[in-house]
Amino acid sequence: MSATTIAIANQKGGVGKTTTTINLGAALASFGLPTLLVDMDPQGNATSSLGIEKKPGAGIYEPLLGGSDMADRVQATSISNLWIVPSELDLAAAELELSSQENYLGKLRSSLKSLSTNFGLRAILIDCPPTLGLLSMNSLCAADFLLITLQSEYLALEGLSQITGIIKQLKESGANPGLELGGIVMTMYDNRTRLSYEVWQEVNQHYPKEIFRTAIPRTVRLSEAPSFGKTIFQYDPNGIGSKAYLSFSKEVKARFFP
Repeated sequence: MSATTIAIANQKGGVGKTTTTINLGAALASFGLPTLLVDMDPQGNATSSLGIEKKPGAGIYEPLLGGSDMADRVQATSISNLWIVPSELDLAAAELELSSQENYLGKLRSSLKSLSTNFGLRAILIDCPPTLGLLSMNSLCAADFLLITLQSEYLALEGLSQITGIIKQLKESGANPGLELGGIVMTMYDNRTRLSYEVWQEVNQHYPKEIFRTAIPRTVRLSEAPSFGKTIFQYDPNGIGSKAYLSFSKEVKARFFP
């Protein structure tokens, strides 16, 4: 059985994209689904959030450019069933180098092809950079589904239409004809404010099949966990952030891994 690849993206930083990637990955792994995280963000926050050191020459940079085998860069995490291909600082230069290569949009897809069977993976989660450059485009071209993390504010709705437009372009151009919008998860949700509710309603009106019922709340614990190299399940297992990510992850499992 081949793995299902999900790119987790938003062209804006600080909207819970990496937090969602690592906690969804940990939850899917706990459900018994062998899961690989691919850290495509040069900042490497998914890597450090799992307590893994970013080392030059030990991450995704060379495999992405065809210089080495991606399987050699897969690292185990402290969580059973969860692996990661780390980011590294050199990845920031990869956009420039990719642009001069043949089939530059398909590099990540080619690199990941053998991993699914070699590691018995069921899920591959790609943490995209907070931009819509070549690293993000490679991620989207390698994915079966795009999962968007959307902050509960009105300006975020403008970015949503931009990302959905890119999906259409990638499908129509043949770069990734099978790419689908897999889901939208609301993050930094504050149920004490009318704004959060109104934004959720707006998204639900336009994307009723895509929006997840679970919204991720804004909590201090979710912000603190990465600095300790822990998922929210390890850092605050009984908190509201942990409960929300568990509920959301169950929705993801039901939607993509029934």
